[in-house]
Amino acid sequence: MNYVPNTPEEQQAMLEHMGLSSMEDLLSAVPQAVRLQRSLDLPPALSEPDLKRLLMGMAAKNKNLDTCISFLGAGTYDHAIPSVVPHLQSRSEFVTSYTPYQPEVSQGMLQAIYEFQTMVCQITSLDIANASLYDGSTALVEAVLLAVGPGGRGEVVISAAVDPQYRRVLQTYAFSRGFTIKEVPMQNGVTDLEALDAAVGPKTSAVVVQQPNFFGCIEDVRAVERIAHKGKALFVTTITEPASLSVLAAPGEYGADIAVGELMSFGNTMSYGAPALGFMAAKQKFMRLLPGRLVGQTVEEGGKPQTGYVLTLQTREQHIRRERATSNICTNQSLLAVGATIYLAALGKQGFRELGGLCVQKAHYAFRQISALPGYRPAFSSPFFDEFVIELPVPAAQLAHHFAQADLIGGYDLSESYPGMERHMLFCVTETRTKEEIDRLVAVLKEVQA
Repeated sequence: MNYVPNTPEEQQAMLEHMGLSSMEDLLSAVPQAVRLQRSLDLPPALSEPDLKRLLMGMAAKNKNLDTCISFLGAGTYDHAIPSVVPHLQSRSEFVTSYTPYQPEVSQGMLQAIYEFQTMVCQITSLDIANASLYDGSTALVEAVLLAVGPGGRGEVVISAAVDPQYRRVLQTYAFSRGFTIKEVPMQNGVTDLEALDAAVGPKTSAVVVQQPNFFGCIEDVRAVERIAHKGKALFVTTITEPASLSVLAAPGEYGADIAVGELMSFGNTMSYGAPALGFMAAKQKFMRLLPGRLVGQTVEEGGKPQTGYVLTLQTREQHIRRERATSNICTNQSLLAVGATIYLAALGKQGFRELGGLCVQKAHYAFRQISALPGYRPAFSSPFFDEFVIELPVPAAQLAHHFAQADLIGGYDLSESYPGMERHMLFCVTETRTKEEIDRLVAVLKEVQA
């Protein structure tokens, strides 16, 4: 049952069982000074049908993908989910499982995590990946903490084109851990390489860029790699739109030491932005420094097929002594990781490549159509994947009413994160959008003049 009531008679029976005569006796341990000395300001109780109607009416006020067409990205992406994903993901053995504290009896979940790690390695071209993390922002924090080391000192150089939420989370950790952060400005929508080169010095522990960056623009990551590795800094790449890995060079191919990011959009619904699915992959030499856990596959003597799966490395404080732990916030987000694994398996290599190709084609069609409208022009000339920034004839906030009238979820108002960009909007077009839907967006924008 979704709703389990207790009758007054049942409540009294429970109190008597505890040797109490009233609810007041039960609350006697709570000091009077901290109690609310009045009744709660609540409306009268409703019958179940009336309550259901009320809640459904409130829920209907939310814009969702069942009733609206979305062109919003900025870290959370609307990708098609094959029906096989929820069909398998919702099986009870996956839904009810969590971190395998007794791994020897959790072979099914261990295999699922092992497959997830393997696929993350395949799409990033890096040597090792751990079980999943909370989200992309905390995955970035884990990568930076690995770079600055146990002492927590050093300097982190990060591009201003990295997701603003990721940078804010990193600032919070920097304040408490003692390392400093240098932000490098942008030029034409991408990281200013001259400024980056000037910012990286002997004290730099990590250089962080996002690919594609928050504006959807494609960074010159090979040039960034040369700058990052001129000293002892680690090159960390953040990826919030993992579909880009199907057409762009993978982090391991351009020399990144660590790749982190977000995989929620692979097989999991957007769900108003959460729960999320962080990932972390790295070069082999960082294996024993990765947070969380690594699932391995046992092999019989002589290289025969595996006989079982094991938690090869466990650096979580709940698995080993706290002083030896590398992290105390990571979990394996197993249900979402299972969804991403099924999604990638369902697409296969060819389907994964086609996913990226469709995103590129449809986004560039939308870009050309919008850019051709009077008063609308591209904010940057840098290449992009499936997101792009348009300079508008009016402040972005004024478009909200027009989008709502057309049942559209528009782009991201960049003024929320970048002061001075009140007339700039970040649009996202994935493989889910049709030509008719894109043309509908263009028609709405065409109605808005300066």
